[in-house]
Amino acid sequence: MVNERLISFDLKSDFGFFKKPDINDAYLTYNMLHKPALLGILGAIIGLKGFEQNKRLPNYYTLLRHLKIGIKPLGTDNGNFLKCFIEYNNATGMASKEEGGILQVKEQTLIQPAYRCFLLLTDEDETERILYDYLKSYRAEFLPYMGKNDFSAWWDNFIEYTGFSRFSYDRNYRIDSIFRKSGVKASDLIPKAGSGRGNRANNQSVYIYFENLPVSFHEELFQYEYGDFVYSPNVTFNKDTKFSDGGFYVVEENRVVELF
Repeated sequence: MVNERLISFDLKSDFGFFKKPDINDAYLTYNMLHKPALLGILGAIIGLKGFEQNKRLPNYYTLLRHLKIGIKPLGTDNGNFLKCFIEYNNATGMASKEEGGILQVKEQTLIQPAYRCFLLLTDEDETERILYDYLKSYRAEFLPYMGKNDFSAWWDNFIEYTGFSRFSYDRNYRIDSIFRKSGVKASDLIPKAGSGRGNRANNQSVYIYFENLPVSFHEELFQYEYGDFVYSPNVTFNKDTKFSDGGFYVVEENRVVELF
């Protein structure tokens, strides 16, 4: 019998930058923390090595990619973090093909990003035991950072859940974390009158946030593989609304999170 532990901690930084690889005119960032980035942060905390050789997966990813994780943004405006653009010059001479060229960089930056990170761990895996101990005691081998080594990160509010269980769609529910919308059209998520969905929380208007995020590395192309994600914590879904990829868990009564 595998002994599972569900924990969470709040990861924070003054600034953050999770670079989108497909745009070069300006460096844009993902709004949400994504799984490959979180695995890199966890690897730094327990001292695992990162990218060292071209076309070889880093040590942290090899050891941690099996982890089931969940992510909930904290302190957002309807799912969005405040952002700004920072402009700077790269005058190393290596950044531009022109002789003596100076590359002007325009980089989008997250302001005060914060995320509640959920992890499903077991006692049988040594790496997971070490990770549990480091997170609980707020220790780190390497300084974690929020996507860029200029933006050091820290965590607090470590929680170990004692009464979690798989969600069985036995009642209407809200999803407290980001979740994948595979198999469901965007229009299916919009609350409809009389549908049993879209109840307002504390008189707030409901909102639905979408973002296409990396979920893993392709092991031959060494590029991100993506998934479509939704964040809508104040929409109540009918128990008949089921998401095909859902590894949903109940934590603390009616709070449901997806671990993927």
